[in-house]
Amino acid sequence: MDLTAESALSLSRRIAAKELKPSEVTAAFLDRIGRVNGEVNAIVSLREPDQIMEEARALDDQPASGPLHGLPLAVKDLLQTRGLRTTFGSPLYKDHIPAADDFVVARMRAAGALIIGKTNSPEWGHGSHTFNPVFGATRNPYDPGRSAGGSSGGAAAALAARMVPLADGSDMMGSLRNPAAFCNVYGLRPSWGLVPTDVGEEVFVNTMATEGPMARSPADLALLLQVMAGPNPGTPFGLTPADYQGAVAAARPDLKGRRFAWAGDLAGHLAMEPGILDLCEAGLKQLGALGAEIVPVTLPVAPDRIWQAWITLRSWLNYGGKGAEMRNPARWQQLKPETRWEIESGAKITGEEIFAASRLRSLWYARAHEMLAEFDGIILPSAQVWPFPVEMRHPTEIAGRQMDSYHRWMEVVVPFSLIGLPALNLPLGFGANGLPMGMQIATRHGNDADLLAMGEAWHQATLWPQKSPPPL
Repeated sequence: MDLTAESALSLSRRIAAKELKPSEVTAAFLDRIGRVNGEVNAIVSLREPDQIMEEARALDDQPASGPLHGLPLAVKDLLQTRGLRTTFGSPLYKDHIPAADDFVVARMRAAGALIIGKTNSPEWGHGSHTFNPVFGATRNPYDPGRSAGGSSGGAAAALAARMVPLADGSDMMGSLRNPAAFCNVYGLRPSWGLVPTDVGEEVFVNTMATEGPMARSPADLALLLQVMAGPNPGTPFGLTPADYQGAVAAARPDLKGRRFAWAGDLAGHLAMEPGILDLCEAGLKQLGALGAEIVPVTLPVAPDRIWQAWITLRSWLNYGGKGAEMRNPARWQQLKPETRWEIESGAKITGEEIFAASRLRSLWYARAHEMLAEFDGIILPSAQVWPFPVEMRHPTEIAGRQMDSYHRWMEVVVPFSLIGLPALNLPLGFGANGLPMGMQIATRHGNDADLLAMGEAWHQATLWPQKSPPPL
């Protein structure tokens, strides 16, 4: 069997049982990278293969140090990796070699992961299309002329192309969901606070972005989430993790008794390219065939108010984190236009506007959980557009409707991001254009284990990543 097509969970178990050696697994993935990465450009800053193999062979006779023992992984280029170039997709950091791992990377290493390189990201993660002036664009494995999404586009493309068995990602505005939908894989945005941040990062105010896992199955998501999750004593708001692997292993093969709220295009508020809602409707029918009840709903808070609260808080946070760049003309000119727009927008925001946005956010959190007392999940499409031409910076219109910002075309992910709900991209297969798409299901804050169990029922009935690998 091709080891690169095997699940991460199977590889982990076989390595632990001494049926496979880490060096065998690593060699298979390095060979795959050598054959397909040139076409996709998903993995960047790849370490010297001979050095990687030397480290892998050193693991062959060691007892498993954790659930990721001997698995070759590439880390998203927004996370710092000890001794391995971390650029954030920015020319300002094109030669940056960190002295220490970020917290999540340290957890992955402690669990036995062999870090082989990085996965490509947009500059600073801004925008859901993975390109930057350091490494160029990541291409969609299903159509290399199209985008792989972002900001975890390198991770999603590397997974889909079988260059890594698992991948980490991060999600502020859909970055674990949009690229997963574009690349026919799973991406889980965990409950905010479940995966901790680094000591010293601003956390009391900035509660909209999170790290999370990507994989080709919910069982593999659970494997990585079990490593990433759990409080960091140095940071606030931590959630106690559940037994995610146990939840998936015990998942029912059906969804009988489950009720899902289908919010569609938010009563016409969202522009959608033709065919996306049709594919979602087909997915809803499949959920129904698994025993679930689907109820069309209208959100109890107006979507335009949710959007306004989102862009207010997002721009303000970007200004807070990078506003100093405005006072350094040489550095300022090297930032991408979208990043400069975020910072300039944030500089104009008043305290009154921040408070109003936070108040709306609080209201939406309460109303969403009132809905989720009646439903097991709320469902939306994972994207409003199909994977678009890789040369395009970002969509400027959808179905004839003009977009008023560089990220308005990603608005469908905002309702869940704004209030930190766990949200999972479910692969839906392919449209008439042959391109992948997905839909996202969100549930109550802290209910990640049940979300993964529901995802596993879907996966066993569909197996989209396994049935339809990219034709590379």
